[in-house]
Order: sequence, then structure tokens, then C-alpha cells
Amino acid sequence: MTLFPEEWLFHVAPYIDDFINWLIVAWGPFFDGFSALVLGMLLKVEIGLKWFPWWAWIIVITLIAWRQTRHVGKTIAPGLLLFTIGMFGLWEVAMETLGIIIISVLISLLLGIPLGIAMAVSDRFNAINMPILDAMQTMPSLVYLIPALMLFGLGKVPGVVAVVIYALPPVIRLTNLGIRQVSQEVQEAALAFGATRRQLMREVRLPLAMPTILAGVNQTTMMALSMVVIASMIGAGGLGEEVLVATNRIDVGKGFEAGWAIVVMAIVIDRITQAAAERWEPPANNNA
Repeated sequence: MTLFPEEWLFHVAPYIDDFINWLIVAWGPFFDGFSALVLGMLLKVEIGLKWFPWWAWIIVITLIAWRQTRHVGKTIAPGLLLFTIGMFGLWEVAMETLGIIIISVLISLLLGIPLGIAMAVSDRFNAINMPILDAMQTMPSLVYLIPALMLFGLGKVPGVVAVVIYALPPVIRLTNLGIRQVSQEVQEAALAFGATRRQLMREVRLPLAMPTILAGVNQTTMMALSMVVIASMIGAGGLGEEVLVATNRIDVGKGFEAGWAIVVMAIVIDRITQAAAERWEPPANNNA
């Protein structure tokens, strides 16, 4: 059996470890400040979510579903599904999970949409970032826990950081794609009427790309929800912790209940965000 020659071996792991250690020493105050900021925001969001009564949440979601679908079955179903979360005694931890998702998605959008716009404007910047996004989406999700754990320790903040890294690529990709797919004829017409490059982006390209951008928001939210379970391994809490505890105890029933709650949240969030994206779709041309 022929083995790879030992004299050709080269490991990047020591250099990565040295870089992380340098970050901890040189940027420690920055990471402490960022951690305090994110934790403060997260705790405020969780307090607000838990303060709102469970029945009020069900009413709000039902009204949103009716406004978007005008269908009795599609209106009642989200409310009934949310009711099962409370019935299983998981309402409080579900709100903790929702808080992590809200903060993670907001950070992802604040970073991802501007990056997507920059990639759409610059072909060079797009060429540089596409391989990075490919690597981020193919990297095993557990790997993201390691730098988050080393930089921020255990708790909710490293969980948020890991979720943001994992959920960021879809909104960047689809923002870039949506803007690039805007018709050249429409853009040329806007420029011919005297629109500046800034006005073209703000008033033409972004509105026309909005359905695709909102699809990216939907995908980012779904990926954040899936990563929350894995982030529980470093103390993120919420429904992910319930799944982790049930797995460690081989408690199939508790695992099913926690998993069901996550599925319900995914269904409700997915339907709401998809309906929001559909509202931005241009009207169909019936004369075609």
C-alpha cells in the first residue's frame, strides 16, 4: 500500500489556531463589547416575546395568515399548530428559540444584503466572494461552533454567532442574483430618464429584485432555525437544548415533542415569509 509521503505533509491547523489566539488577545475588548451588545439585545427580545401572552400570539399569527391567504383552512392551521407547542409545555423555550432566530436573522440581513448589493455591482467582488460562499455552505455546521466557542465562550452569544455564519450565505446569494436579474431594458430606460446610479439602485433595481431578496430572507430564516438545534451544544438554550437533552437520555417522547415544536415554528415562519415575498411579485400579464 502506497501512503502519502510524510515529507510532503503540511498542516494549516497550527496557523489557524495561532490566528484565533491572536484574535483573542488583540481583539478581546471588542469581542467582550460585541458579546455584551448581542446578549443585551437578545435578553430584551426574549423578555418582550415572553411578556406577550400565548393566546395573543396565536391571534396575531391567525390574523396575519388570514390577511395573506384569505383561506379558512390556511388561517386556522397555524394557530392550531402553535397551540400544540403550549400544550407540550414548550412555549417558554420556544420563545427563547424565536428570540435567537430574530437576532440572528437581523444580523444576517444587516451583513448579507449590503454584501449582496456590492457583489451585484462589482463583478470582481462577486468573483472573490462566490468561492467563500460555496465553502461556507459546504462546511459541516459543527465546525462553526469551534471559533464561536473560542472567541465568546459558552452561552447564547456564541450560539447567535454560529447561527449567523451558517445562515448568512442564502441572503447574500439571492440579493446578488435578484439585482443581476433585473431587466437591462428597464435599467436603460431609467437611466435615459435621468436617474443616477444611486436612484437606479434604490428605486428600480432593489424593488424589482425584492421577491428574490425575500426568498433569501426566507432561506436564511430556515437555516437559522435548523442551526439553533446544533448551537444548543454550546449553550444557546431553547428548543435545541430540549432536543439535546432528550438525545442524551434517549427519551424518544421528549425528543419528538421538542422536534415537533421546531417543525411548527419552521412551518409558520416559512408560510409568513413566503406570503410576504409573493406580495412583491409583479402582477401577471393576462394579455400575454
